[in-house]
Amino acid sequence: MPTPARELDDMTRGVFLFVSAFLASGVEMVEALTIVLAVGVTRGWRSTLLGAGAAALGLAAIVAVLGPAVSAVPLTTLRLVVGGLLLIFGLQWLRKAILRAGGYKPLHDEVASYEKERAQAQHAGSERKKSVDWYSFTVSFKGVFLEGLEVAFIVVTFGAAQSNGVAIAAAAAAAAFVVVLVVGTVVRAPLSRVPENTLKFVVGLLLTGFGTFWAGEGAGVSWPGEDVSLLGIFALLLAFSLTLVKLLRRRLGIARLSADPAGARA
Repeated sequence: MPTPARELDDMTRGVFLFVSAFLASGVEMVEALTIVLAVGVTRGWRSTLLGAGAAALGLAAIVAVLGPAVSAVPLTTLRLVVGGLLLIFGLQWLRKAILRAGGYKPLHDEVASYEKERAQAQHAGSERKKSVDWYSFTVSFKGVFLEGLEVAFIVVTFGAAQSNGVAIAAAAAAAAFVVVLVVGTVVRAPLSRVPENTLKFVVGLLLTGFGTFWAGEGAGVSWPGEDVSLLGIFALLLAFSLTLVKLLRRRLGIARLSADPAGARA
């Protein structure tokens, strides 16, 4: 019979898992929906939605195959492998988010992405088959499938590292899908109100934190306080990341002053 402390640990881990999977899935779904909206508004919804639906079916088949395969791997080995993958994945997101916040990389603009996809759709040719517009179908399929692969990776890897994790991560991804879909349906425009760059920063922290925690567990590390130590890992990562952002901004400011001495004297 599980003790109250163990039940609290399981609940804490479940909450962290749900929030992380929800945010990470939401980011990918925002990008996919931006493509679908741009093509659908410009060239019509029938073929666009057919492409998105076909991609969703393909992704469901992939998750159905990967889920049982991953669950057959020993938990310790799985945590080490999953932790390593999440570290790679999370550090990439975190690096880009730090560079954007520090001014060394342009902020991702969903409005610009929307307009780019819309312009490409408008210039793709005026002839469209009455049954299926293959340009709309292909672009929609590609966008949903590629971004959806990221979501499938999140669901399988996040969920496989703990008991009932796949169900929790899948529920989080489904919740993110509903939220993004409702927002997209309401605004029918690029989701520029969603603070995606901030969201990517948070997701990068979460992925890196979980990757560190699970890789450590898989390697035999005994974390003090067990799951509670995740809070300390997140706090350290946040402090380190914000310090890097501050240093990058300071360096960029010095570089700009050096490049424009006349402006500095003014």
